[in-house]
Amino acid sequence: MREGGRARQLPSTGLDDRFERQLRDLRISVTDRCNFRCVYCMPKEIFGRDYVFLERDELLSFPEIVRLARIGTRLGVRKLRITGGEPLLRKGIEELIAELAELRTPDGARLDIALTTNASALPVKAEALKAAGLQRVTVSLDSLDEERFQAINDVRFPLARVFRGIEAAESAGLGPVKINAVLKRGVNDHEIVSLAEHFRGTGRILRFIEFMDVGASNDWKLDEVVPSAEVVRTVNEVHPLEPLGATSPGETAKRWRYRDGMGEIGVISSVTDAFCGSCTRARVSADGRLFTCLFADTGFDLRSVLRSGADDAEVAAALTGVWRARDDRYSELRAALTARGAGRERIEMSYIGG
Repeated sequence: MREGGRARQLPSTGLDDRFERQLRDLRISVTDRCNFRCVYCMPKEIFGRDYVFLERDELLSFPEIVRLARIGTRLGVRKLRITGGEPLLRKGIEELIAELAELRTPDGARLDIALTTNASALPVKAEALKAAGLQRVTVSLDSLDEERFQAINDVRFPLARVFRGIEAAESAGLGPVKINAVLKRGVNDHEIVSLAEHFRGTGRILRFIEFMDVGASNDWKLDEVVPSAEVVRTVNEVHPLEPLGATSPGETAKRWRYRDGMGEIGVISSVTDAFCGSCTRARVSADGRLFTCLFADTGFDLRSVLRSGADDAEVAAALTGVWRARDDRYSELRAALTARGAGRERIEMSYIGG
């Protein structure tokens, strides 16, 4: 954005989109690769041996990611979430975390930096990640039944190794660890209470996520969604709950505390109780495309801008233009959009990050 032949400096107080939602949370995918083949995300029949992943030079480099994050902080970003694919597969990920941890907001505050992982590499990575400046991890874990868990990840990865990763994260100080469990009717919905009881009183925060229609490879059906209200009701019948307030604006999970003080659970209800109205998140794919919604079908090519010789003000202007034009609210309009656009291409979760 230029005025009188020079780049105009943009405000650091935050950006509003068309619904007055500010940009606060930047979720950055560092790889489209994963060592799991979870059936709701990267099913083997699509992501098989012949699947072509991004080449290294197609990925945003660490300096490009850091530059983008730095520019984002000037525009209001306060949280960074590192995702994938499986982000711990990206070589040197600790070096990226260390550089991101050096960033500061305009008023000198540190950024909130977390990472989402399947935990497979945490036993060997957790201490280095903490030393680099990572604050927390979120671990995906959809079942406590060994056979079912291995069927879901579809690479026969054992539960015990996931728990070793969780324990390594806690020992390194990457807590409280959040556990994300995607529920699917007829697959693991009968484990709601057992999952809740397993993590109850441990200090680990379990979050139940509704099965979402992200991408086109998971064969999503509405009748396979387990509504969050049903989850809360089911847990409450065994262990009484009471609502908790959000920890920050735009938080995706609604929080519930056990009345006996034994911790909390969360529910993420993007299908049955849309939170589009408070969404402050932008996502950057591993190859540098900016997406303003998890359910988007197109993204803005930031990589080309970063590699064009543009200065920081020009990159900021590009990001600003995309965010200010943002009017996404897919979850609020899902029924109409699904019916109208059944054949449209949707970005896969493994590409955009969760």
